[in-house]
Amino acid sequence: MKVNEIREMSTEEINKKLVEVKQELFNLRFQQANGNLEKPSRIRDLRHTVARMKTVLKEREINE
Repeated sequence: MKVNEIREMSTEEINKKLVEVKQELFNLRFQQANGNLEKPSRIRDLRHTVARMKTVLKEREINE
């Protein structure tokens, strides 16, 4: 997910998506611990997405 896509979302949508992405990240970490992970690069992508979402939320908080 790109920053422009995240900025177009409302704050509520970002928070909901953030919870979903964190849950997926948790599941992938669990798969990695068990040795069943197919795409290790997906973990990195999700971590970056979480950081982008938190950055946009922080920017909105500062601007208010």
